[in-house]
Amino acid sequence: MKHLNQKVKGILQIFRPELPFAAGICVVLGGVVALGGLPSLREIALGFLCGFLLSGSAIVLNDYFDLEVDRVNAPDRPLPAGLLAPAEAILLTAVTALLGLAAACLISVPAFVLCVIFWIIGFLYNWKFKETGVLGNLMVSSSVGITFILGGMAAGEPWNGIVWSFAFMAFFIDLGEELAGDAMDIEGDRKRGSKSIAIVRGRSFALAVSSFFFALAVSISFVPVLFGWLGTTYLLLIFITDILIAGFTIRLLKSKTPEDGRASMRGIYLGATFGVLAAILGQVFR
Repeated sequence: MKHLNQKVKGILQIFRPELPFAAGICVVLGGVVALGGLPSLREIALGFLCGFLLSGSAIVLNDYFDLEVDRVNAPDRPLPAGLLAPAEAILLTAVTALLGLAAACLISVPAFVLCVIFWIIGFLYNWKFKETGVLGNLMVSSSVGITFILGGMAAGEPWNGIVWSFAFMAFFIDLGEELAGDAMDIEGDRKRGSKSIAIVRGRSFALAVSSFFFALAVSISFVPVLFGWLGTTYLLLIFITDILIAGFTIRLLKSKTPEDGRASMRGIYLGATFGVLAAILGQVFR
């Protein structure tokens, strides 16, 4: 029984459920934004399971490839601590990936193909591209943005303009966060041999580029209004969103310590979350 409890504990720790849960919710939100209301229960379930399981698979695989680094930097994680064996991590990766792809297949063939492509991208990132700098950042950010597209697919609206606008917003917000995070983690990344922009060009340059991508996301937020997809309610709410993002971006640029920088990054995420609410309410109250 004790051995079983350790395995369950190890699985929960390595899976980090809050992160796959967020991915599953993003897929569901993509469907909500596309329809301006709740998709069917089947669409919600399949979309959530697809995002949850495929994200969890990538997270477990990340710990597998980071095992030797974690033996030194994070010995309490499930693999270096011995709660799970590396072979068990591979098995968990395979099971969650196959279940996630099965859910995608039940959504549609295009959704299945899209998920296969992005699972491969996640595998390549964990295997070889994590330390490549910008390329690795792009791989992560594209995987975040695609959750909204997958949600649109699950709701039967794969080409919905609002969904694509928010997918690009999520992509650029996350890309900015990735670059800003690298600027906060220079010392640790240097030990890992990372080629991040922050290491190659310096902290200030990385934060400047990060701010450019946040500004780009703010610009894209007005696309649904320019094309007449959403009206006054959305415009008012997205204005508040953009003020939040702009304010925290300025704080990020002025930050002197990693702690201050990360607090500003959390504020930007808060603004982006409010932006999704703006899209949903803008659909309901056109």
